[in-house]
Amino acid sequence: MNALYEYLVRLGDDSLIIGHRLSEWCGHGPILEEDIAMTNLSLDFIGQATSLLKYAGEVEGKGRTEDDLAYLRYDREYKNALLVEQPNGDFGMTMMRQFLFDAYRRLLFERLLNSTDDTLRAIAAKSLKETKYHLKHSSEWVIRLGDGTSESNKRIQESLDTLWRYTSELFYSDEVDVELIATGKIPSMDGLEQEWKELVGVVLEEATLKIPTNNWKHEGGRKGMHSEHLGYILAELQYMQRAYPGLEW
Repeated sequence: MNALYEYLVRLGDDSLIIGHRLSEWCGHGPILEEDIAMTNLSLDFIGQATSLLKYAGEVEGKGRTEDDLAYLRYDREYKNALLVEQPNGDFGMTMMRQFLFDAYRRLLFERLLNSTDDTLRAIAAKSLKETKYHLKHSSEWVIRLGDGTSESNKRIQESLDTLWRYTSELFYSDEVDVELIATGKIPSMDGLEQEWKELVGVVLEEATLKIPTNNWKHEGGRKGMHSEHLGYILAELQYMQRAYPGLEW
């Protein structure tokens, strides 16, 4: 296994899939300003996916481009976390999913600034600037909805209860991480989950939301085992390239 390729695909697929999910809001936002904001967030994530998957293709050395990796793999070959493929639901569900993911990505990219890999470090530096805005945006909405009306509080609490079970997978670690940490390509991730919980906890407290107490954990995405939702995403995402191979705009 090429550890660096595997790691880049995991990060790239996270960005690709959540970017696609956010793109589904285009034209459907609750207000015009938010419609435009979510479209721009989607473009940020697609840009990150392009950089990460392009580098993954170079590292793999088989001549595959970022487009090949995005459009021409089977579902078991995608390594995104289950959290990012969960359905949008209502606006509050989308913002909660975004917030939980944004907090993780900010902390992750901050650590990747210490990578000995020049390309990965450069991608992390650019992505971190975007991610700080993403987290500010999603945090403000979580607080606004949680500390709003009784109805908005109830619904976003339900969103948190639904999505929390997918968050532990964000900190999944296996031999890929061990190898890359040993070579300095990624820094140690010790304490990352605890740091994330503290960051998330501050916002949830201000939003008057309660962290779920059940310890049920859904995992499998990093190994290519996905929920049924990814299949529907890929059917839409890949249709044009599979129906018309080599199509270019």
